[in-house]
Amino acid sequence: MKENTYEEAYRLLYAHFGPQGWWPGETPFEVMVGAVLTQNTSWSNVTKAIVNLKNGGLLSYEPLSLCSVDEIAPYIRSSGYYNLKARRLRNLLDLVGDCYAGKLENFLRDDLETARGRLLSVKGIGPETADSILLYACGHPIFVIDMYTHRVFSRHNLVMEESDYQEMQQVFMDHLPHDVRLFNEFHALIVRVATTYCKKNNPLCDQCPLQGLNL
Repeated sequence: MKENTYEEAYRLLYAHFGPQGWWPGETPFEVMVGAVLTQNTSWSNVTKAIVNLKNGGLLSYEPLSLCSVDEIAPYIRSSGYYNLKARRLRNLLDLVGDCYAGKLENFLRDDLETARGRLLSVKGIGPETADSILLYACGHPIFVIDMYTHRVFSRHNLVMEESDYQEMQQVFMDHLPHDVRLFNEFHALIVRVATTYCKKNNPLCDQCPLQGLNL
């Protein structure tokens, strides 16, 4: 089968950057927490919050589920908007408690469609956060879209400039094998090329590994 343009983009990025080793979390629950905390902040700030939770013995579902919003907030101060994110974490914890009998493994084993619908019903959990949890924590083959995906692929005319999240996601789902490892690596590589070459301002197009992409 002839390689399509999206597969070619993945090949070019992988050849240039190599494996990225995402997501940087030791357990599925740590990935879930990180997906909430990384909203509107850098990963270095999230790492500090993760370490605080870990040092406090709170980086697993059972002990954190016993904490109130006010108790969670001080541990995640470094992530920014910490009171808001504490509420969002509390909402996510309540989802596991209410819909999965307080058993994290029940959530992790749930089917993709059901788990995604329930995640999106949680206040403060949007499509990108939900799909990051589903891909990186649950191991579901769902492609994560972010601002970097839009920037890189709209500049190459592979997604429409006005495309919304669902439309862009569908493009990738339609053109790639539904493989968890592929989706994991591709998303990480897109972030890497966007932050290294395809910058928001003054992009380094002449150095980008996608400059020879067959449009």
